Amino acid sequence: MATQIRFHQTGSPDVLQLDTVDLPPPGAGEARVRHSAIGVNFIDTYHRTGLYPMPLPSAIGKEGAGIVEAVGEGVTEVAPGDRVVYCDGPLGSYSSERNIAAKFLVKLPQHVSEQHIAAGFLRAMTVEYLFNRTKKLHKGDTILFHAAAGGVGLIAAQWARAIGVNMIGTVSSADKAKLALDHGCTHVINYKTENFAERVKELTGGKKVPVVYDSVGKDTWLGSLDSLQPFGLMVSFGNASGPVTDVNLSILAQKGSLYVTRQSLMTYTANRATMLEMADNVFALMKGGKLDLAARQTYSLADAAQAHRDLEARKTVGGVILVA
Repeated sequence: MATQIRFHQTGSPDVLQLDTVDLPPPGAGEARVRHSAIGVNFIDTYHRTGLYPMPLPSAIGKEGAGIVEAVGEGVTEVAPGDRVVYCDGPLGSYSSERNIAAKFLVKLPQHVSEQHIAAGFLRAMTVEYLFNRTKKLHKGDTILFHAAAGGVGLIAAQWARAIGVNMIGTVSSADKAKLALDHGCTHVINYKTENFAERVKELTGGKKVPVVYDSVGKDTWLGSLDSLQPFGLMVSFGNASGPVTDVNLSILAQKGSLYVTRQSLMTYTANRATMLEMADNVFALMKGGKLDLAARQTYSLADAAQAHRDLEARKTVGGVILVA
Protein backbone atom coordinates (compact mmCIF):
# COMPACT_ATOMS: atom_id res chain seq x y z
CA MET A 1 0.00 0.00 0.00
CA ALA A 2 1.14 3.54 -0.75
CA THR A 3 0.24 6.79 1.00
CA GLN A 4 -0.85 9.79 -1.04
CA ILE A 5 -2.06 13.32 -0.36
CA ARG A 6 -5.39 13.93 -2.10
CA PHE A 7 -8.16 16.53 -2.04
CA HIS A 8 -11.83 15.70 -2.46
CA GLN A 9 -12.94 19.32 -2.72
CA THR A 10 -11.15 22.55 -3.55
CA GLY A 11 -10.36 25.16 -0.92
CA SER A 12 -7.88 25.99 1.83
CA PRO A 13 -4.93 23.77 2.78
CA ASP A 14 -7.30 21.96 5.13
CA VAL A 15 -8.78 20.06 2.17
CA LEU A 16 -5.53 18.12 1.79
CA GLN A 17 -5.74 14.67 3.36
CA LEU A 18 -3.45 11.66 3.60
CA ASP A 19 -5.07 8.63 1.95
CA THR A 20 -3.93 5.02 1.60
CA VAL A 21 -4.09 3.77 -1.96
CA ASP A 22 -3.65 0.42 -3.69
CA LEU A 23 -0.81 0.67 -6.19
CA PRO A 24 -1.01 -1.86 -9.04
CA PRO A 25 2.07 -3.05 -10.93
CA PRO A 26 3.29 -0.48 -13.47
CA GLY A 27 1.47 -0.73 -16.77
CA ALA A 28 2.91 -0.62 -20.27
CA GLY A 29 5.17 2.40 -20.63
CA GLU A 30 5.14 3.09 -16.88
CA ALA A 31 7.68 2.96 -14.06
CA ARG A 32 7.12 2.72 -10.33
CA VAL A 33 9.08 5.37 -8.41
CA ARG A 34 9.60 5.29 -4.64
CA HIS A 35 10.01 8.94 -3.68
CA SER A 36 13.04 10.09 -1.72
CA ALA A 37 11.82 13.70 -1.79
CA ILE A 38 8.86 15.60 -3.23
CA GLY A 39 8.94 19.18 -4.45
CA VAL A 40 6.32 21.69 -3.27
CA ASN A 41 5.53 24.44 -5.78
CA PHE A 42 3.13 27.36 -5.99
CA ILE A 43 1.33 25.70 -8.90
CA ASP A 44 0.22 23.04 -6.40
CA THR A 45 -1.85 25.70 -4.60
CA TYR A 46 -3.55 26.60 -7.89
CA HIS A 47 -4.68 23.00 -8.28
CA ARG A 48 -5.83 22.80 -4.64
CA THR A 49 -7.86 26.01 -4.78
CA GLY A 50 -9.43 25.24 -8.14
CA LEU A 51 -7.75 28.12 -9.97
CA TYR A 52 -6.50 25.39 -12.29
CA PRO A 53 -9.53 23.03 -12.22
CA MET A 54 -9.01 19.28 -11.86
CA PRO A 55 -11.53 16.42 -11.74
CA LEU A 56 -12.24 15.51 -8.10
CA PRO A 57 -11.11 13.73 -6.06
CA SER A 58 -7.58 14.54 -7.17
CA ALA A 59 -4.01 13.74 -6.31
CA ILE A 60 -1.59 16.68 -6.17
CA GLY A 61 2.01 17.51 -6.95
CA LYS A 62 4.07 17.79 -10.14
CA GLU A 63 7.63 17.15 -8.94
CA GLY A 64 9.45 14.29 -7.30
CA ALA A 65 12.70 12.36 -7.17
CA GLY A 66 13.50 8.84 -6.11
CA ILE A 67 14.40 5.31 -7.15
CA VAL A 68 12.80 3.26 -9.91
CA GLU A 69 11.51 0.05 -8.33
CA ALA A 70 9.87 -1.63 -11.33
CA VAL A 71 9.01 -0.95 -14.96
CA GLY A 72 6.18 -2.02 -17.19
CA GLU A 73 6.22 -3.51 -20.65
CA GLY A 74 8.06 -1.57 -23.33
CA VAL A 75 9.94 0.81 -21.03
CA THR A 76 13.36 1.76 -22.37
CA GLU A 77 13.92 5.17 -20.77
CA VAL A 78 14.78 3.85 -17.28
CA ALA A 79 15.47 0.59 -15.44
CA PRO A 80 14.96 -0.63 -11.86
CA GLY A 81 17.54 0.93 -9.56
CA ASP A 82 17.89 4.14 -11.56
CA ARG A 83 17.78 7.40 -9.62
CA VAL A 84 15.33 9.73 -11.36
CA VAL A 85 13.58 13.09 -11.17
CA TYR A 86 10.52 14.47 -12.93
CA CYS A 87 8.44 17.65 -13.05
CA ASP A 88 5.77 16.72 -15.58
CA GLY A 89 2.99 14.21 -16.01
CA PRO A 90 -0.29 13.67 -14.17
CA LEU A 91 -0.62 15.06 -10.66
CA GLY A 92 0.43 12.69 -7.91
CA SER A 93 3.95 13.37 -6.64
CA TYR A 94 2.70 13.95 -3.06
CA SER A 95 2.95 10.22 -2.39
CA SER A 96 5.29 7.63 -0.92
CA GLU A 97 5.44 5.91 -4.30
CA ARG A 98 3.59 6.04 -7.60
CA ASN A 99 3.39 4.76 -11.15
CA ILE A 100 4.18 7.32 -13.84
CA ALA A 101 4.85 7.19 -17.57
CA ALA A 102 8.58 6.59 -18.01
CA LYS A 103 8.77 9.27 -20.70
CA PHE A 104 8.55 11.92 -17.97
CA LEU A 105 11.55 10.59 -16.01
CA VAL A 106 15.07 11.98 -16.20
CA LYS A 107 17.99 9.91 -14.92
CA LEU A 108 20.16 11.72 -12.40
CA PRO A 109 23.92 12.11 -12.86
CA GLN A 110 26.17 10.90 -10.05
CA HIS A 111 26.78 14.39 -8.63
CA VAL A 112 23.08 15.16 -8.03
CA SER A 113 21.17 13.73 -5.03
CA GLU A 114 17.44 13.05 -5.06
CA GLN A 115 16.82 15.32 -2.06
CA HIS A 116 18.76 18.15 -3.64
CA ILE A 117 17.14 18.05 -7.06
CA ALA A 118 13.57 17.55 -5.77
CA ALA A 119 13.74 20.91 -4.02
CA GLY A 120 14.16 22.79 -7.25
CA PHE A 121 13.99 20.80 -10.47
CA LEU A 122 10.68 22.28 -11.65
CA ARG A 123 11.86 25.75 -10.67
CA ALA A 124 15.24 25.31 -12.36
CA MET A 125 13.59 24.00 -15.51
CA THR A 126 11.31 27.04 -15.38
CA VAL A 127 14.29 29.38 -15.24
CA GLU A 128 15.93 27.43 -18.05
CA TYR A 129 13.06 28.09 -20.43
CA LEU A 130 12.57 31.69 -19.23
CA PHE A 131 16.23 32.60 -19.80
CA ASN A 132 17.08 30.35 -22.76
CA ARG A 133 13.83 29.96 -24.71
CA THR A 134 11.20 32.61 -23.92
CA LYS A 135 13.87 35.25 -24.42
CA LYS A 136 17.50 34.30 -24.84
CA LEU A 137 19.51 36.34 -22.35
CA HIS A 138 23.10 37.40 -22.92
CA LYS A 139 25.95 38.66 -20.77
CA GLY A 140 25.39 42.30 -19.86
CA ASP A 141 21.58 42.22 -20.17
CA THR A 142 19.56 43.83 -17.37
CA ILE A 143 16.25 42.28 -16.31
CA LEU A 144 13.55 42.75 -13.68
CA PHE A 145 12.48 39.62 -11.80
CA HIS A 146 9.67 39.68 -9.25
CA ALA A 147 9.65 37.56 -6.07
CA ALA A 148 13.43 37.32 -6.19
CA ALA A 149 13.63 35.53 -2.82
CA GLY A 150 11.06 32.91 -3.78
CA GLY A 151 11.74 29.41 -5.02
CA VAL A 152 12.08 30.41 -8.67
CA GLY A 153 13.62 33.79 -7.88
CA LEU A 154 16.62 32.46 -5.96
CA ILE A 155 17.41 30.05 -8.78
CA ALA A 156 16.99 32.84 -11.33
CA ALA A 157 19.40 35.03 -9.37
CA GLN A 158 22.05 32.30 -9.36
CA TRP A 159 21.51 31.59 -13.05
CA ALA A 160 21.71 35.30 -13.92
CA ARG A 161 24.98 35.66 -12.03
CA ALA A 162 26.38 32.57 -13.76
CA ILE A 163 25.75 34.01 -17.23
CA GLY A 164 26.63 37.64 -16.43
CA VAL A 165 23.09 39.08 -16.46
CA ASN A 166 22.24 42.02 -14.18
CA MET A 167 19.12 40.97 -12.29
CA ILE A 168 17.01 43.56 -10.50
CA GLY A 169 14.83 41.65 -8.05
CA THR A 170 11.79 42.67 -6.05
CA VAL A 171 11.19 41.37 -2.50
CA SER A 172 8.90 42.08 0.45
CA SER A 173 11.33 42.43 3.37
CA ALA A 174 14.88 43.39 4.33
CA ASP A 175 15.74 39.77 5.16
CA LYS A 176 14.57 38.63 1.73
CA ALA A 177 16.52 41.46 0.13
CA LYS A 178 19.74 40.18 1.69
CA LEU A 179 18.95 36.63 0.61
CA ALA A 180 18.35 37.71 -3.00
CA LEU A 181 21.57 39.73 -3.08
CA ASP A 182 23.54 36.82 -1.62
CA HIS A 183 22.22 34.55 -4.38
CA GLY A 184 23.18 36.81 -7.24
CA CYS A 185 20.85 39.78 -7.68
CA THR A 186 22.66 42.94 -8.77
CA HIS A 187 20.04 45.20 -7.18
CA VAL A 188 17.04 44.49 -4.95
CA ILE A 189 13.90 46.58 -4.49
CA ASN A 190 11.65 46.21 -1.45
CA TYR A 191 8.23 46.83 -2.99
CA LYS A 192 6.76 47.37 0.49
CA THR A 193 8.78 50.57 0.91
CA GLU A 194 9.58 51.62 -2.68
CA ASN A 195 7.76 52.08 -5.97
CA PHE A 196 9.51 49.40 -7.97
CA ALA A 197 8.78 50.91 -11.40
CA GLU A 198 10.25 54.26 -10.38
CA ARG A 199 13.25 52.54 -8.80
CA VAL A 200 13.88 50.48 -11.96
CA LYS A 201 13.92 53.69 -13.96
CA GLU A 202 16.48 55.19 -11.54
CA LEU A 203 18.71 52.11 -11.56
CA THR A 204 18.78 52.00 -15.37
CA GLY A 205 19.39 55.72 -15.90
CA GLY A 206 15.92 56.14 -17.35
CA LYS A 207 16.30 53.33 -19.91
CA LYS A 208 14.15 50.78 -18.03
CA VAL A 209 14.52 47.07 -18.86
CA PRO A 210 13.94 45.00 -22.01
CA VAL A 211 12.22 42.16 -20.16
CA VAL A 212 10.25 41.64 -16.93
CA TYR A 213 9.64 38.19 -15.43
CA ASP A 214 6.47 38.25 -13.33
CA SER A 215 5.01 35.37 -11.30
CA VAL A 216 3.03 37.65 -8.99
CA GLY A 217 0.23 38.61 -11.36
CA LYS A 218 -2.50 41.13 -10.52
CA ASP A 219 -0.57 43.25 -8.00
CA THR A 220 2.48 43.86 -10.21
CA TRP A 221 0.90 43.95 -13.68
CA LEU A 222 0.82 47.72 -14.28
CA GLY A 223 4.13 48.39 -12.55
CA SER A 224 5.75 45.70 -14.66
CA LEU A 225 4.53 47.36 -17.86
CA ASP A 226 5.83 50.71 -16.58
CA SER A 227 9.27 49.14 -16.06
CA LEU A 228 9.68 48.13 -19.71
CA GLN A 229 11.53 49.84 -22.52
CA PRO A 230 9.68 50.46 -25.80
CA PHE A 231 9.14 47.08 -27.50
CA GLY A 232 9.93 45.38 -24.18
CA LEU A 233 8.68 41.92 -23.24
CA MET A 234 6.46 41.20 -20.24
CA VAL A 235 6.76 37.51 -19.30
CA SER A 236 3.91 36.36 -17.06
CA PHE A 237 4.42 32.92 -15.53
CA GLY A 238 2.38 32.89 -12.34
CA ASN A 239 -0.52 34.35 -10.33
CA ALA A 240 0.66 34.53 -6.71
CA SER A 241 -1.49 37.62 -6.04
CA GLY A 242 -4.31 36.53 -8.36
CA PRO A 243 -4.73 36.38 -12.13
CA VAL A 244 -4.54 39.40 -14.41
CA THR A 245 -8.02 39.91 -15.86
CA ASP A 246 -9.95 42.39 -18.03
CA VAL A 247 -6.87 43.62 -19.87
CA ASN A 248 -7.36 46.29 -22.51
CA LEU A 249 -4.75 45.45 -25.13
CA SER A 250 -4.48 49.13 -26.07
CA ILE A 251 -2.47 49.67 -22.90
CA LEU A 252 0.42 47.81 -24.54
CA ALA A 253 0.56 50.39 -27.31
CA GLN A 254 0.18 53.28 -24.88
CA LYS A 255 3.11 52.12 -22.76
CA GLY A 256 5.57 51.59 -25.62
CA SER A 257 4.40 48.99 -28.11
CA LEU A 258 5.03 46.22 -25.59
CA TYR A 259 4.88 42.46 -25.96
CA VAL A 260 3.28 40.13 -23.41
CA THR A 261 3.62 36.35 -23.27
CA ARG A 262 2.27 33.67 -20.97
CA GLN A 263 4.08 30.36 -21.37
CA SER A 264 4.16 26.98 -19.67
CA LEU A 265 7.07 24.72 -18.85
CA MET A 266 5.00 21.72 -19.89
CA THR A 267 4.77 22.99 -23.47
CA TYR A 268 8.55 22.69 -23.68
CA THR A 269 8.93 19.42 -21.79
CA ALA A 270 6.26 17.74 -23.93
CA ASN A 271 9.13 17.06 -26.33
CA ARG A 272 11.39 14.54 -24.56
CA ALA A 273 14.53 15.59 -26.44
CA THR A 274 13.94 19.21 -25.40
CA MET A 275 13.26 18.15 -21.82
CA LEU A 276 16.53 16.20 -21.62
CA GLU A 277 18.47 19.10 -23.14
CA MET A 278 16.98 21.47 -20.57
CA ALA A 279 17.77 19.07 -17.73
CA ASP A 280 21.37 18.74 -18.92
CA ASN A 281 21.70 22.53 -18.76
CA VAL A 282 20.46 22.47 -15.16
CA PHE A 283 22.78 19.60 -14.19
CA ALA A 284 25.77 21.36 -15.79
CA LEU A 285 25.29 24.48 -13.66
CA MET A 286 24.89 22.31 -10.57
CA LYS A 287 28.09 20.40 -11.32
CA GLY A 288 29.97 23.65 -11.76
CA GLY A 289 28.78 24.85 -8.35
CA LYS A 290 26.90 27.76 -9.88
CA LEU A 291 23.44 26.50 -8.99
CA ASP A 292 22.39 25.35 -5.51
CA LEU A 293 18.88 23.90 -5.30
CA ALA A 294 19.06 22.64 -1.71
CA ALA A 295 15.77 22.69 0.21
CA ARG A 296 15.44 25.38 2.86
CA GLN A 297 12.30 23.86 4.41
CA THR A 298 11.43 20.18 4.85
CA TYR A 299 8.04 18.80 5.93
CA SER A 300 6.72 15.28 6.32
CA LEU A 301 4.27 14.10 3.66
CA ALA A 302 1.54 14.10 6.31
CA ASP A 303 2.20 17.81 6.92
CA ALA A 304 1.58 18.89 3.33
CA ALA A 305 -1.23 21.20 4.44
CA GLN A 306 1.15 23.11 6.72
CA ALA A 307 3.66 23.40 3.89
CA HIS A 308 0.92 25.03 1.78
CA ARG A 309 -0.04 27.39 4.61
CA ASP A 310 3.54 28.55 5.00
CA LEU A 311 4.04 28.86 1.25
CA GLU A 312 0.96 31.03 0.78
CA ALA A 313 1.81 33.15 3.83
CA ARG A 314 5.25 33.91 2.30
CA LYS A 315 6.92 32.24 5.30
CA THR A 316 9.11 30.05 3.07
CA VAL A 317 12.17 31.01 1.08
CA GLY A 318 13.77 28.94 -1.64
CA GLY A 319 12.99 25.26 -2.07
CA VAL A 320 10.41 23.28 -0.07
CA ILE A 321 10.25 19.48 0.02
CA LEU A 322 8.11 16.75 1.54
CA VAL A 323 9.53 13.44 2.70
CA ALA A 324 7.41 10.32 3.14
